[in-house]
Amino acid sequence: MKDALAIHRWLLAHQVHHEIVRLPRPITCADELPETISAAPERCVTVTVFEVAPRIGREFVVAVVHTLATPPRPGAVGGLLGVRTVRAAPAHLVNEATDYAAGLVGPLLLPEELPLFIDDRFSADTDPVFSATGERHAVLTMRALDLLALLSGKTVDLRVPSPRGTLEAVAPGH
Repeated sequence: MKDALAIHRWLLAHQVHHEIVRLPRPITCADELPETISAAPERCVTVTVFEVAPRIGREFVVAVVHTLATPPRPGAVGGLLGVRTVRAAPAHLVNEATDYAAGLVGPLLLPEELPLFIDDRFSADTDPVFSATGERHAVLTMRALDLLALLSGKTVDLRVPSPRGTLEAVAPGH
């Protein structure tokens, strides 16, 4: 399993400024980061793994990097991939696909064969962001711009389109 030390060593080898921060209390999933470190959900980055079932062929998994403020909906991922069935992957599949503990998947050091999408609502600025490291007691912090530069996924629009036009009720016979 990936951990904070593996991430730290990899970032040092790539000469990327970062910090591994010890948490004041353990977390069980990345969703707990905002309250644990007193950070806005827009500054907390996580990875959601989805299981995709195409109409033809075998099921596969995809990962989406996003902030906690803008979690991707399965329907948006399904629309992006042109498939109908998309659901959050079960823990054992997340562990197997990412080599991280489910719930604590970090955006770095994901396997190259795992399709990775980056939500375009994740802003590329110089402010710090926080992400899980696979460990319950540690979090990674670095500039958002640096993190985005290290990700090898495709940036995509995961907003759910709103219906076009307005709906109008018409009485029968008119």
